[in-house]
Amino acid sequence: MVITIISLLFIVAVDKLLVLRVEAERTAMQQVLGSLRSAMSIDIASKIAGNAIPTIAEAEGSNPMQWLSERPENYIGLKNEAEPTDIAPGKWYFDKHYGYLIYRVSNAAYFQTNLDGPTVARFRVVLDYTDVDDDGVYTAGIDKIHGLGLAAVEPYKWVNEPVTVEDYTHNK
Repeated sequence: MVITIISLLFIVAVDKLLVLRVEAERTAMQQVLGSLRSAMSIDIASKIAGNAIPTIAEAEGSNPMQWLSERPENYIGLKNEAEPTDIAPGKWYFDKHYGYLIYRVSNAAYFQTNLDGPTVARFRVVLDYTDVDDDGVYTAGIDKIHGLGLAAVEPYKWVNEPVTVEDYTHNK
């Protein structure tokens, strides 16, 4: 009877520990994104104050880690068309070829995306502007710049229960 109770308590404790690990990873990822967005905002404010608004457009597709004075410990730097399978889970990197900041998720069973292959979240620095001439691209001197954003390339979602193969095929 004692062994059964101890076993049951152990199972509950392990389950709670896993939930805490997933929540810690989700929170850490969101914290990095928040820091990047704040740093980008400071840079944009500086350019506006210095009357350098047109230079904001040059940052589209750039590495947002450049705006941080101190990079996260799990940022491994610049890569060029890196295979996500070659990147350790829990690491950030910037793919120079595509202009994506990529996070390789550790707790993949609790992360949902429509991407095939290793579980990643991809982000891109995008220009926020009003397309005055309605041509679908930013035109200097015509379109009005509002700033920059750090946008997810694909939708993603952290989930409370492990994701199954059926979850992926059902959502596609």
